[in-house]
Amino acid sequence: MNAVTPKLHDCRDAFVGVLERLGAENPKIVAVCNDSVGSSKLGGFKSKWPERLVNVGIAEQNMVGVGAGLANGGLLPFVCGAACFLTGRSLEQIKADIAYSNANVKIVGISSGMAYGELGPTHHSVEDFAWTRVLPNLPVVAPCDSIETAAAVEWAASYEGPVFLRLSRVGVPDLLPADHKFALGKANLLRDGDAVTLVANGTLTHRMMKAAAILAEQGTEARVLNMATVRPIDVDAVVAASRDTGAILTAEEHSTFGGLGSAIAEIVVAESPVPMKMLGVPGIFAPTGSAEFLLDEFGMSPNAIAEAAIALIARKTSRA
Repeated sequence: MNAVTPKLHDCRDAFVGVLERLGAENPKIVAVCNDSVGSSKLGGFKSKWPERLVNVGIAEQNMVGVGAGLANGGLLPFVCGAACFLTGRSLEQIKADIAYSNANVKIVGISSGMAYGELGPTHHSVEDFAWTRVLPNLPVVAPCDSIETAAAVEWAASYEGPVFLRLSRVGVPDLLPADHKFALGKANLLRDGDAVTLVANGTLTHRMMKAAAILAEQGTEARVLNMATVRPIDVDAVVAASRDTGAILTAEEHSTFGGLGSAIAEIVVAESPVPMKMLGVPGIFAPTGSAEFLLDEFGMSPNAIAEAAIALIARKTSRA
């Protein structure tokens, strides 16, 4: 009997669903975008409250500055745009106008990672974890499914201070329970095991779950952590994973330099050193191709992840 294929969800739909609901409750919520009403799926918000959507055109630096100004004026702005341009072009404004000023602005990077795959390296956003997680005052969050996206948007609206939400347009299955509540800096244990720990967020979490299922068929039980918060990261969960399983494998739709894997390695090397392997874009400009194709090419298909985990377990065993 064939397994039922899970329904895939575009996390942008969950984002705008919550934004519109909260917008109806709170007239201070406004949206700011860079000629990206369509790709940010803000059409419904614009139809309901045209005066509460500011479209600055293709001017990301201005967009972030406008968001900061609106926050200083007592409003609650969600600044939305393609993650590659939002973070790359306006990093100085994010640093000075948002993080340094501790402005109550929610920065929403849409179509992150390699979601714009066919548009090539200029549109890949595989550096944004590295750029944003070094900034003080700025939580960095990459939800794994539509349920966590909705919960994270709800949390962000209630959080007093800046937030960077990293959302993809690539469809993913729902993994978390429908009543999930987002907690900043807390990992979610999706599957327990003692042989190795698999850690991911965003579009990679469901691939890690598939890899864990493959490993289980081979008699290897892997722990799977969904690490949605890259900053502040869940130190306790990482240390426990290191001590309990003795090996950690990370995967991310990001460069292997400065991203989720690097953040976890910083903890492991200081608190509980164990063999680690980081999967991601290996420090190159990722080529043109669909996001699914590119993830597979960079060794992040479920089968390839399972193989990397077996190799990592062998490294652990050889040290024993």
